[in-house]
Amino acid sequence: MHTIRCVLLAAVSSCAVFSQAPAVRPEFEVASVKPSVESANPIANVSRGLHIDGAMVSINGMPLKWYIHYAYTVKESQVSGPDWLSSERVDVVAKLPAGATRDQIPAMMQALLADRFKLTLHRESKEFPVYALIVGKNGLKMKESPLDADPDEGPGKANVDVNVTGGDRGATLTLGKGASIAFEAQRLVAKKVTIAYLADSLARFVDRPVVDLTDLKGTYDFTLDYNLDDVRALILSSAPPGTPLPPRQADVGDTGVSLMDSLQAVGLKLDPRKTPLDMLVIDHLEKTPTAN
Repeated sequence: MHTIRCVLLAAVSSCAVFSQAPAVRPEFEVASVKPSVESANPIANVSRGLHIDGAMVSINGMPLKWYIHYAYTVKESQVSGPDWLSSERVDVVAKLPAGATRDQIPAMMQALLADRFKLTLHRESKEFPVYALIVGKNGLKMKESPLDADPDEGPGKANVDVNVTGGDRGATLTLGKGASIAFEAQRLVAKKVTIAYLADSLARFVDRPVVDLTDLKGTYDFTLDYNLDDVRALILSSAPPGTPLPPRQADVGDTGVSLMDSLQAVGLKLDPRKTPLDMLVIDHLEKTPTAN
C-alpha cells in the first residue's frame, strides 16, 4: 500500500511539473520603433549606436542586421538573409521593466523583433571560406591595455555601451570602459580592444568572415595603417549604397601600406581556410515594423 501511495505521489508531482506555465520571456515595458531618417549627405556627421541611461534604452540608425546579431549574440557575418538587412535602418527607444538587468536586453530585443518585425529564423551549420586570425611565427607585438573600471550603473547614470560617431574624416566606435576603435582616413586606431572585436572589424575590409583563432583574451592598444584599396573595400562593405569611393589620384597621399602588412607588423596574420560556421538563417522578416 505504501508503495502504491509513493507511486501516486510521484505521478502527481510529475503532472504538476509538466503543467507549470512556461517561463515568461523578457520584454521591454514599452518600445517605440520607427525607420531612421538618413541624411542626404553620405559624409554628414552621424551618431549611431546603443545608449543605455538608467532604465531607458535608445538605439539610433542601426541596420536590421545589427539588431539581429545583437539580439542573438552572434557576429553580423553569421546572419543570413535578404540584401536589405544591411540597408534598412531603424531607431528604437525602449524602457526596461522594473527589476530588469542589462544582460536581459538581447532577449528583450528578440521579443521585439518577433513582435514588431514578425521575425522567424532557424540555425544551420555550413562550411565557409574564412580568414583565420592567428598569431604570426615571431609572436605578438602588442602590449595589453586593461579596461577601465566599471562605470556606475545606478538609475539615472548615463552609460553609453556602444556609440558610433562619424563624419568626413572617418568614424569612431566607443565601446565602453575606455575602449574604442577609430577608422580614420588611412589607419585604424584601437584602444583597449579585444582581438575578437578586431577580427569582426577586419571582416569589413575583406571578402570573407574573419575568425579569431589567436586564443588571446586581453585588451590591447594598437594602430594599423591601410591603403586606399583597403579604404574602398571598407566603404563598399559598410556604407549606404551610392556613397562615393575615394579618388585614385596620386595627390591623395596613399600610404601604400596594406592592412595585411600592418597586421604582420603587430604580430598577427590572416590565414585563408575553410571552416564550418553556425548561421542564423532568416525565414521571414518584415521591412516595416508594426505601428507603435
